Amino acid sequence: MKLTLTRCTTLAAALFTTTVIASKPALARQTPAATTCTLIVHIDGFRNQKGDAGLSIFNSSDGWPENNDKALQHGPHPFSGIATTITLQVPPGRYALVALHDENSNHKLDKNMFGIPKEGFGFSNNPHVILSPPSFDTAAIPVGCPTTETTIHLIYK
Repeated sequence: MKLTLTRCTTLAAALFTTTVIASKPALARQTPAATTCTLIVHIDGFRNQKGDAGLSIFNSSDGWPENNDKALQHGPHPFSGIATTITLQVPPGRYALVALHDENSNHKLDKNMFGIPKEGFGFSNNPHVILSPPSFDTAAIPVGCPTTETTIHLIYK
């Protein structure tokens, strides 16, 4: 019986070792690598060739739509003509985008004394804007891999 118990213990140890070794590659395969998707943003409706196209991407309502410190990505992009296309890499997810025709390249949306924008602006999903910007949920779009394209039409008030 001692011989059988020893064989069982050895067999169990061998099986456990084999299982642990065999499961390591399977665990490595189950862990997804960091994935980024291509997001292509078309912005149209520029009224002139001055300044830059600004684009900010938010992954939550925190800071939406004007606090670029809370944006996932933001920045000026040179353009020519009445439209531009900006290509970015982002993880798959749900994002709201705000575009700006920063005519004086000061990296902000200039407004008059009543708070009405003096420069062009627009949002993903192109919602109708009256007195305030749309909510994050209204402007949010799903971004998936390999590529997602969207168009933002600029508005001038």
